[in-house]
Amino acid sequence: MGLLEGKRFLVTGVANRWSIAWSVAESVFREGGTVVFSYQGETQRANLEKLLEELSIKEKPVLVPLDVRDDRSVGDAVKTLGSSGARLDGLIHSIAFAKREELDGAFLDTTREGYLLAHEVSAYSLVLLCRSFSSLMNDGGSVVAMTYLGSERVVPHYNVMGAAKASLEAAVRYLAFDLGSRSIRVNALSAGPVKTASGRAIKGFMDMQKAVSEQAPIKKPLTTEEVADVAVCLLSDKFRSVTGELIHADMGYHSLGMVLPV
Repeated sequence: MGLLEGKRFLVTGVANRWSIAWSVAESVFREGGTVVFSYQGETQRANLEKLLEELSIKEKPVLVPLDVRDDRSVGDAVKTLGSSGARLDGLIHSIAFAKREELDGAFLDTTREGYLLAHEVSAYSLVLLCRSFSSLMNDGGSVVAMTYLGSERVVPHYNVMGAAKASLEAAVRYLAFDLGSRSIRVNALSAGPVKTASGRAIKGFMDMQKAVSEQAPIKKPLTTEEVADVAVCLLSDKFRSVTGELIHADMGYHSLGMVLPV
């Protein structure tokens, strides 16, 4: 029996097969769970449908349109699931966005528009999704928000996304407090640099990935599958006493202070 047998989760942020969210979904299926996928736009929907054709699963997943910058869109998604009698046991928040130009220069040059946009999409969206979809978590649940070390430390060119991820992690703690009385856990999962579309948008990403694989205590490249397995543990009842936490899946890189030649 899988860790997630009989459970259903909303998975957001699947852009393509390299997305961490997609690896999480695959792990959920493997552990006996089912998935509701959100998508934004027909291109993302088409990508999802193509990916799902490659899987051998009994129940065809539900796909719901969802734009986190539109309250009505989120409300409609909740109604769509609620009217079908679907309940949720949690969700994966893997949504982040910043304008490319905000990641190229200095953080000092961040524009007001760019700052607000990054925080709205990358951080406030977690608050909105928890408030909206927790109504479908009648038997408790688990929320996992994807984040990155750039929220805690300076990572060149991560810029406004570092500030947005720090905001996201603070939101995780406050949401864990608010939702704890309903047995809904909220945790953040900080993944090391892996090859995703969003990761490659960061200038110097390949150098970052190389540095981590060479300097981390466990000296090997991190995969999305390894990150996804940690997410599955957080979603499962095995972690039922854990909430408000920031857990790193980065081969231990976050624990380093300084790396000197040996």
